[in-house]
Amino acid sequence: MKKKLLALTMALVLGLSLTACGSGGDDSSSGNGGTPSKENSASGVANKDKPLVWYNRQPSSSSTGELDQAALSFNEDTYYVGFDANQGAELQGTMVKEYIEKNIDKIDRNGDGIIGYVLAIGDIGHNDSIARTRGVRKALGTGVDKDGSINSDPVGINIDGTASIVQDGSIEVGGKTYVVRELASQEMKNSAGATWDAATAGNAIGTWTSSFGDNIDVVVSNNDGMGMSMFNAWAKDNKVPTFGYDANSDAVAAIAEGYGGTISQHADVQAYLTLRVLRNALDGVDIDTGIGTEDDAGNVLSDDVYVYREEERSYYALNVAVTAENYQDFTDSTKVYEPVSNQLDSGSHATKKVWLNIYNASDNFLSATYQPLLQKYDDLLNLEVEYIGGDGQTESNITNRLGNPGQYDAFAINMVKTDNAASYTAILSQ
Repeated sequence: MKKKLLALTMALVLGLSLTACGSGGDDSSSGNGGTPSKENSASGVANKDKPLVWYNRQPSSSSTGELDQAALSFNEDTYYVGFDANQGAELQGTMVKEYIEKNIDKIDRNGDGIIGYVLAIGDIGHNDSIARTRGVRKALGTGVDKDGSINSDPVGINIDGTASIVQDGSIEVGGKTYVVRELASQEMKNSAGATWDAATAGNAIGTWTSSFGDNIDVVVSNNDGMGMSMFNAWAKDNKVPTFGYDANSDAVAAIAEGYGGTISQHADVQAYLTLRVLRNALDGVDIDTGIGTEDDAGNVLSDDVYVYREEERSYYALNVAVTAENYQDFTDSTKVYEPVSNQLDSGSHATKKVWLNIYNASDNFLSATYQPLLQKYDDLLNLEVEYIGGDGQTESNITNRLGNPGQYDAFAINMVKTDNAASYTAILSQ
């Protein structure tokens, strides 16, 4: 009798185990064409109600810059994490202008009285790229109004200064006035459609210098990936200062070799915020915990490194100019920010699973700076993160790998295009 009872008990347990395994199998197979699971069987939370953070690419119209409020308020635990694009853009433009003024005696390479610069534009439809282009043109006086804002379109070639998209600016130093001219600019987009493309920037500087190299006194880029490509291809050997954005480790190190400067968008703070807002939502605590309010491990940010705009549901890290004067403080771009480097207790903050994508696995800033920081913070915050690398060209290359959202507790999304938030929320809403 005892043997029969034991056998029945074992059969029941085995049956329940197989049922559970079968359910998990159906859910995970949805990535191969099945229907995505609406709920996480462990938490019982519908995918549409799980914490979501958009990061690095703010949901917005690529033509007008208007924020996609539907995406930013997808559910009560949805936020955006990025950096203050306009503040950073103004910093970059000011950094370039101040460098020219400080080095005016040697920067006009051909002595024609014209300070000529070329500009690598990342993505003409990306808010950050638009802001950086405007920031440089505003600081150097080369911007032209378009619908109430500085025109951020590429100028193509403008050696003679007759283009209508930009105008000649001027800088006065030591009683002498110099003309400032944007000689050329283009969107660095490769044949496959990937933007912010470093290889394309390297090819562009080769084309420009073969035609009017003696006129180029300054190289400016919307990011360090493209900036370093142009620096290594031509500017370094010709001692032409190059300015980028992101404070990637290679760019910071290159300042000692003539790279003019870059902008740190506090990637250490951004990466922390990206995962922190998810951690707080998963713990069911106030969203400000460990951000503006100290958490139980002592983590807290000061208000001089970030801002929160409630109406936009967005956290923005503040930017810092990195130049020859301070670059040694930024040589390790993957070092966690000390005030938020304390380990959370696993007993109070149980491990949760997060699905996180990077729009382009080849993007230098995201892959070499941002992801290594995320991987350090995910340990500190007890988050098990699955990292998905996209091709930088199509949203489907990423969304096709979000076929089983039911197995995750939260999501961090980095879109290819800022217009395409609905491609992701549609999956989570199924």
